[in-house]
Amino acid sequence: MRYEELKEILSREDEEFQRLADEHKSYDEELKELSRRRYLTPQEQLREVELKKMKLARKDRMMEIAAQYQRTHAN
Repeated sequence: MRYEELKEILSREDEEFQRLADEHKSYDEELKELSRRRYLTPQEQLREVELKKMKLARKDRMMEIAAQYQRTHAN
């Protein structure tokens, strides 16, 4: 099963996955907003680094949940 299919299923069935996806999207939107700025203050640069780390952590956990789902629902 492809990740996109798993993502759809898990978004409906798994509360943690949905929460992580929502947070991931929120961090992505904030990063896009920062990237639109010509210059970033030192505080904004720090926030950008923090957002990237948090976004990656959410994505990693989402991938773990997807892998676990595949293992437990293998045909």
